[in-house]
Amino acid sequence: MKRRRRQGVSRRFGGLLVGAVAASVIAGLVPSCLRPAEDRTARDEAVGHAAIPGLRVAVREGLAAVRELEEGSVRLWASAPSIELELSFDEAAGAPEQAATPPREVELSVRNCMPEGTLTILEGEAQWAPLPASLVTECRFRVIASSSPVVLRVADPLADTPGAFHFGVLSDIQEAIDRVGDVYRRINEEPHLSFVLGAGDLTERGSREELERFQEELEALALPYYTTLGNHELGASETPYHDYFGRGSFSFVYRDARFTLLDSASATIDPRVYEWLSDWLDLGRRQTHVVAMHIPPLDPIGVRNGAFSSRNEASKLLGRLARGNVDLTLYGHIHSYYRFDNAGIPAHISGGGGAIPERFDALGRHFLDVRVDERGVAGVRVVRVD
Repeated sequence: MKRRRRQGVSRRFGGLLVGAVAASVIAGLVPSCLRPAEDRTARDEAVGHAAIPGLRVAVREGLAAVRELEEGSVRLWASAPSIELELSFDEAAGAPEQAATPPREVELSVRNCMPEGTLTILEGEAQWAPLPASLVTECRFRVIASSSPVVLRVADPLADTPGAFHFGVLSDIQEAIDRVGDVYRRINEEPHLSFVLGAGDLTERGSREELERFQEELEALALPYYTTLGNHELGASETPYHDYFGRGSFSFVYRDARFTLLDSASATIDPRVYEWLSDWLDLGRRQTHVVAMHIPPLDPIGVRNGAFSSRNEASKLLGRLARGNVDLTLYGHIHSYYRFDNAGIPAHISGGGGAIPERFDALGRHFLDVRVDERGVAGVRVVRVD
């Protein structure tokens, strides 16, 4: 893929952006990593921030990766149905300090967007208009800002409206990338689904080439796919996942239900993520709260050793989730389907994206259809593809 250079900033469309500010943020956050997931946690904190001369973007809570940043153009990959971002425009050198900000035009593109996503101006002064998009999961807008900064929100119109909805769960695609298209087509046949949640292992080795191939195949899915990463995303010499799909640990709210995704790809949760989790549990205590991660704390059948490397940590995490009134836990990693309880919380392992299946059953590829209503999680249905 062609690499363009402009004003000393290196960019890769659809993959990597490290502007001068973003690079310094990452460098400062990753001095030397001793814990298994420490470097990825530092990368989480840098997601959503980038700058070039004259333009700076900051996505609140890191709920979108900055995929491309050029003069007059911002391209994001969303990790949630609702994202908020701040655009700041540097004044021209030598301009009077109190001079009015000249209008600045920016084309904003958000991939992995809710199909009916629209834009709202939260702070500052700006005008906007929708632009045509090539995908149903892309939202494009022309924004003309007459103040700096401006804060924008791109969200599904129902994002703040409590009510019943469904979401899908799909994990562990890995080497089955050549066959995932028919899984997506089967998901598209469930029109009541609002989005798909992923519990990791999207690729075989997590290389840039595989992540780009995953993105290309995802164009067949008519819904956004909000996911964390799995141990197979750690197979490359580097872990470029964050450059493409954003944070591994994050939390968002949709229709008064909270969703928290945790990076357990190293069979542990980083201590810094436990700090974030405490806040997310407090925020979600009076909401329906769904927590998803790749490797489950405990292996319910005990034959795969597919669990945390420390039983003490597994107990600690599940205790926190139970005390935080979590309603549902979702996992991948084990390539089958299991329903059980952990710490009294309903749990589902669903690794049916196509990776080498368990030999103990003939379930094959599948995804979950989860219904949420005003009472909480109202049901989980297994949808077989094969």
